[in-house]
Amino acid sequence: MNILVTYDVKTETPEGRKRLRRVAKTCLGYGQRVQWSVFECSLDPSNLERFKMKLLKIISMDEDSLRIYKLHGDRENAVEAWGLDRYHDFSDTLIL
Repeated sequence: MNILVTYDVKTETPEGRKRLRRVAKTCLGYGQRVQWSVFECSLDPSNLERFKMKLLKIISMDEDSLRIYKLHGDRENAVEAWGLDRYHDFSDTLIL
């Protein structure tokens, strides 16, 4: 399942900045950053639940916002991107 994760973390305090770093690091473990606070992930249902639980333990329900959008179909049919597109298809051949 392809998902889009977006977040907005209040960073006026040191605790908020720490939450922001933790959310970003957690997202990097499950997908790839396509904008500063936007990640695209391809997960099976159990990994999606695990990912969601990790994020919900980090964010502040009173100060932050987390959104997970389920993209129906292939990325090519669900996403239109203009300008800098940081997405890499990791299911395709990679040359290192």
